[in-house]
Amino acid sequence: MTDREQLHREGYVLLRRAIPAEWLDNLRAVFEAGVRPSDQWPVPRGMDWRHSLLDIDPTVQAVCRLPELLAVVGELIGERFFLAQVEGREPLAGGGYQRLHRDLSALRPGDSVNALAYLDDYGPGNGATRIVPGSHRPAREAPPFDFNDESLSVQLSGAAGDILVFDADLVHAGSLNATGARRRSMLISYFSEPLYASHLETASLRGIRMDSSERFDPSDFALEAI
Repeated sequence: MTDREQLHREGYVLLRRAIPAEWLDNLRAVFEAGVRPSDQWPVPRGMDWRHSLLDIDPTVQAVCRLPELLAVVGELIGERFFLAQVEGREPLAGGGYQRLHRDLSALRPGDSVNALAYLDDYGPGNGATRIVPGSHRPAREAPPFDFNDESLSVQLSGAAGDILVFDADLVHAGSLNATGARRRSMLISYFSEPLYASHLETASLRGIRMDSSERFDPSDFALEAI
């Protein structure tokens, strides 16, 4: 099974130590400086999470443009795409639990990809992400997915600097931060080019300040790194 085939079959890849280690302290400082309470966002955020406004920081933007990351995004989307959003998130102690869900593609399957860039070590104790491999493209005859059924979910674990990249239709969820250990991450969204107009219509509601006009072509990036 090739990397490319596995990526499309499972709907995700975990890029280990993709963020240069020397960037992490600065990224954590940027995260802390950008934290805003729920009522200071255009749309209120979950009260059991910390949310950070950090999208215009140069190092954050550099993470979003790591060639290894863009190669995976380009392979999943399969056409010209753009960086739509990046924000910081961290589950508070005793919070962060989410029911399994899909973020959903917009116009066609595969036109939206998410990435979680981890700034702290993560695992079952501090609310690491759960995923259901292969759930992004259910068989035509398969029954609707039962989002209360955790039997196929896998809870990830790893180190600061890892990046989880996944199709927006992949079933996933955050977990309970039982220990209260830090688990800061950056949620990054990439969309296919035809979604740009609708993206602009809601950008202000999502607190987006960065320029999203740059375009990326999958042919410009090699996938061998994954």
